[in-house]
Amino acid sequence: MIRTVAVTRSGELVMDLPLQELDGDSIDWYWVDFNNPTHEEAMLLDTHFHFHPLAVEDCFHLLQRPKLDHYEDVHFFVLHAIHPQTLEADEVDLFVGPRFLVSFHFTELKEIDDAWQKLQAEPDNWKRGSSFGAYLVMDMLVDEYFPCIHMLEDEMNDFDSDQKSTSIHALMRGVFDIRSKLAHLRRTIIPMRDLLYRVVNSDKLPNGREQKIYYADIYDHLLKLAEMIDSIRDTTADMRENFISLNSYRMNTIMKTLTVITTIFMPLTFLAGIYGMNFDNMPELHWHYGYFIVLLIMFGIGFAMYVWFKRKGWFD
Repeated sequence: MIRTVAVTRSGELVMDLPLQELDGDSIDWYWVDFNNPTHEEAMLLDTHFHFHPLAVEDCFHLLQRPKLDHYEDVHFFVLHAIHPQTLEADEVDLFVGPRFLVSFHFTELKEIDDAWQKLQAEPDNWKRGSSFGAYLVMDMLVDEYFPCIHMLEDEMNDFDSDQKSTSIHALMRGVFDIRSKLAHLRRTIIPMRDLLYRVVNSDKLPNGREQKIYYADIYDHLLKLAEMIDSIRDTTADMRENFISLNSYRMNTIMKTLTVITTIFMPLTFLAGIYGMNFDNMPELHWHYGYFIVLLIMFGIGFAMYVWFKRKGWFD
């Protein structure tokens, strides 16, 4: 589907103009949105707009790293939207020129619709040109990153508060799941941060100098997101180390208990082994109270070793 919105030189907003009429003298600038286009519609990037072949090719090869390429007076952006549930990235391509903004995406995105509606709702935005339309798209995309980060923070806090009621294996699986999701977000947010740094420090965009403060605001948001990612990574790393240390401590405690039990039963096993041998000429075999005396000796040895281990602090 292709939709268009155009701003005339008289300051009016015109919707759904045919592509052939967008280059008229009465049009100040326009925005064309390719929303899940067919193959024939997608080929208009080449046949109608005559964008650089490399940029057109990038639109069809998903998913690329967020980037910015300059082609004469056309500036090509590769951006990422993040699905709030799966945290998978959806590519959004922008072509920005002095008099146009072309957005291209194969997935229907709420962020693009929000930017589209915000542009129409505020007449002051019409006068700011195509680069401000690109700013609206980027701003909406980045704003939707925050709920994803907050979702991971909530998951992490839930694991942190449920340590006593959840098994160590479930906690470890949860921490590694959070870190896996965090890696998905990091592959989008960090390149987007670097991209906005280039935009803020570039003078090539149309109306870029006047609108640099808006792009700087997006860059600040991405810096905050990057800091939140690093904070969550550090916290999950600490949780992972704590779980490993706790598991090692529990294992050491179990091994110590088994060692104490084994050590106590070693002399008792020795005595039982001696008196279990089937020889005829063995002393004490015919004692009337021999059996009870040996049991008493074995009990005394076990109790004495238990007291000795207790004083050594093995049971603390």
